[in-house]
Amino acid sequence: MTIQWFPGHMVETENLLKKAMSRVDVVLEILDARLPRASANPFVNKICKDKFRLKVLNKSDLADPDQTTSWLHYFEMQKNTPAIAICGSQKSQVDGALNYCMARINRNRARKVKIMVVGIPNTGKSTVLNTLAGKKIAKTGNVPAITRHQQRTSLENNIDIYDTPGILWPVMESERKAHILAASGAISDTAIDYTDIGFFAATLLLKRYPEQLMQRYPFLETIPTDELMLIEKIGSAKGCLKKGGIIHYQKASEALIRDLRAGKIGRISFETPEDSDHE
Repeated sequence: MTIQWFPGHMVETENLLKKAMSRVDVVLEILDARLPRASANPFVNKICKDKFRLKVLNKSDLADPDQTTSWLHYFEMQKNTPAIAICGSQKSQVDGALNYCMARINRNRARKVKIMVVGIPNTGKSTVLNTLAGKKIAKTGNVPAITRHQQRTSLENNIDIYDTPGILWPVMESERKAHILAASGAISDTAIDYTDIGFFAATLLLKRYPEQLMQRYPFLETIPTDELMLIEKIGSAKGCLKKGGIIHYQKASEALIRDLRAGKIGRISFETPEDSDHE
């Protein structure tokens, strides 16, 4: 599956980031802790260059804690790749990420420190900003690309922080990465096939989190043998049916994806450091 979803404002954002990067001191790259590799935009690597950058694995409260630990260890082993895991709505954790950055840069206290927040859509950038500011100053939600323009906020200790719109790359050739991003909600639902994504998610969950599926869906008397059986059982139990009692696969897939995105199936990760990276 090749996904093409690149709203016009993303082109504007790329140009904005290129121009603004020379004036910032720190980059907070917000990743989704459930998919740290898939949610990393290669464009960020190109524009950061010599800037101090911290990879912030947000939504750690939704991710498999064992895999999050593995990802932090993975990044620790990489050269110049500091990383930290947080829940963006927890002030102590978000402040910890900010303090981590401030302790590692040469600061001229006579001028403001400029911090830029970047990342793909729906990783929680605006939530992090609101938590830092202690008030709601940026729109948040589970719909990608809510933020459309750069927003600047002044914090205590002479710090300016910039929230930028989420940016993806124009075409995703990797089927697995496209599936992961779509299942997590990083891509607009108008650009995906729910049935396709539902079957992908079902396969992943059966392979890695069968016990959590059983807990979420008590109507599963045994672990389904394949993704088709899982989707059909969900569809039957939730009334996702067409005339004649035929399973409506799209609606059944939507039900599974909604539960997955909301964390109702439990804390899961879409990828691990050991997964093959064919991108």
